[in-house]
Amino acid sequence: MPQNWKTYKLGDFADVQNGYAFKSKDLKDSGIPVIKIKNIISPNVVLEGAGYYSGKLDDKLEKYVIKRNDFLISMTGSTVNVMSSAVGKMGTYRLDDIALLNQRVGKIYITDNDVADFDYVCYFLNRYEINYSLALNATGSANQANISPAQIRDLEILLPPLPEQKAIAQILSAIDDKIENNRAINKTLEEMAMALYKHWFVDFGPFQDGAFVESELGEIPEGWTTHEFLELFDLLSGGTPKTTEKDYWNGKFEWVSAKDIGNSGNIYINDTEKKITQLGLDNSSTKILPEDSVILVARGSVGKFGMIAKPMAMNQSCYGVYSKSKYSQATTYLLIDSLMRHFLNVAYGSVFDTITTSTFKNIKVLLPPNDVMEKIQKDINRFFINIKMNIQENQTLTQLRDTLLPKLISGEVRLKEFEEKIESAV
Repeated sequence: MPQNWKTYKLGDFADVQNGYAFKSKDLKDSGIPVIKIKNIISPNVVLEGAGYYSGKLDDKLEKYVIKRNDFLISMTGSTVNVMSSAVGKMGTYRLDDIALLNQRVGKIYITDNDVADFDYVCYFLNRYEINYSLALNATGSANQANISPAQIRDLEILLPPLPEQKAIAQILSAIDDKIENNRAINKTLEEMAMALYKHWFVDFGPFQDGAFVESELGEIPEGWTTHEFLELFDLLSGGTPKTTEKDYWNGKFEWVSAKDIGNSGNIYINDTEKKITQLGLDNSSTKILPEDSVILVARGSVGKFGMIAKPMAMNQSCYGVYSKSKYSQATTYLLIDSLMRHFLNVAYGSVFDTITTSTFKNIKVLLPPNDVMEKIQKDINRFFINIKMNIQENQTLTQLRDTLLPKLISGEVRLKEFEEKIESAV
């Protein structure tokens, strides 16, 4: 341990705010988002699946307000048997609009700013090792494990002098700021691509002064044709290697499941929770899908979809879509986006919502003439190339941060050893 660094209990300089027990009847489709355990997707907090409180924000709820950069922890979840949903997950709320804290979600805040820097503490805590330790010592059943504020306050944390805490947090924040900036850019690029798609394929904006003809999909520009979905696209299937065969898992091949799709608002899936081996591929119905395949969930979480940034396998609860026509994969993604409401409307099942191959057989798709398609896709493809580049840069930055973080907070290396590397990266 470097000189002047000290070990504290978290409770020596911080505390935990419990959430409020909102009733199901209080949650609507709009209002102030209520952050539940499932909304903590480390290292961030997301709004996907959140309920919304539309009532009055009165005095009793004031202390449960969440603001930008608040740091949250799940106090109920799985044990170490399923770390992806384990109790003790932590994340930072990075949105500008306020939210509310639900029960069994805690907010960690600093009580002594002369001892600890808030950002440094967040970086120290939001690591796999801390999550694992909390999940390992949780009480309750495997799928309903709990930790208490006392257990959180009892966590040991190593603190350098306050100026060094701030310097470490500042260099790590520079990386995270670049990651968030790339995400914001990607959101804008995706919105621009969808607006362009709608302008051409839905509103037929450039053709309003031209001739239109009747079709199965209504009036369309002359020269355009309608086709069955499966005439223009291949529908790819997946599978799951036997979970009891250890030789099938923890390999080098990314394996997509619903959990990997749509996280943090990313179009592209760049990394997966689980990976399989060549033996897993050889002994199951799953196979490697081409880069840029569009993946959509067909059972359970119908409505989630994305693209794979590199060749990957997937499970049997998803479909892959790959163009065998003039559609690029970028335009295919936008087509699937435009069809998602239809998929949700026709999904069925007594336990899980489900879509099947038959769902796609009943879909008609427009195909413009080749020269028009080339013109449409020139900008759309460029948007998606930039999105993918930003996603891949974020992966590099995340790896850099995750490599740098444990070395800095343990005192193994000091900031000067990494300053040039960080400056060149961000």
